[in-house]
Amino acid sequence: MMTNLFSVFDPSAIFGLSMNWMSTFLGLLMIPSIYWLMPSRYNIFWNTILSTLHKEFKTLLGPSGHNGSTFIFISLFSLILFNNFMGLFPYIFTSTSHLTLTLSLALPLWLSFMIYGWINHTQHMFAHLVPQGTPAILMPFMVCIETISNVIRPGTLAVRLTANMIAGHLLLTLLGNTGPSMSYMLVTFLLMAQIALLVLESAVAMIQSYVFAVLSTLYSSEVN
Repeated sequence: MMTNLFSVFDPSAIFGLSMNWMSTFLGLLMIPSIYWLMPSRYNIFWNTILSTLHKEFKTLLGPSGHNGSTFIFISLFSLILFNNFMGLFPYIFTSTSHLTLTLSLALPLWLSFMIYGWINHTQHMFAHLVPQGTPAILMPFMVCIETISNVIRPGTLAVRLTANMIAGHLLLTLLGNTGPSMSYMLVTFLLMAQIALLVLESAVAMIQSYVFAVLSTLYSSEVN
């Protein structure tokens, strides 16, 4: 019996309740524990990553990055990275492959940036709708284009992360489903392909979490 290929992304229900979404918050229990233990290579490596991100986000934000505003984006990066990696393990729900989570992260951030910018920097927000050096005849069109590009930002943030997570998991599922019907030699090559794809998905998990956090930082810096 053929099953829907996208059924691997469906959260399973226990007693009528979907408990898979609880995996999203496992990082709240696991990640803080590294600060309670003695220093180790893992602690030093993770703290180095956080320190590097803090310096980069502070540079992107400008003067506003000196008052601790970078930590919200570092926390966002850590949350997405943890959930992306959790989804690579067997029988663990990938919450970042659903727009329910990604849009819930992107939309409130974008709305808060827009509300803050239009209330506190109204002239700057109006000026941002028309790039410098735009001919007068093109200004009405540029306002429409800039407005549309600004409105779709939370959607592009959410869809980019979701699409990348879905694509990799679909490839792994397709390769896994074709294994039982293949010969021994072909299964060996299939296993090697799955290992290579898993390494690639690990890189995608890191890159996409970084891209999401950096773009959110850039959107924040535009309203200041």
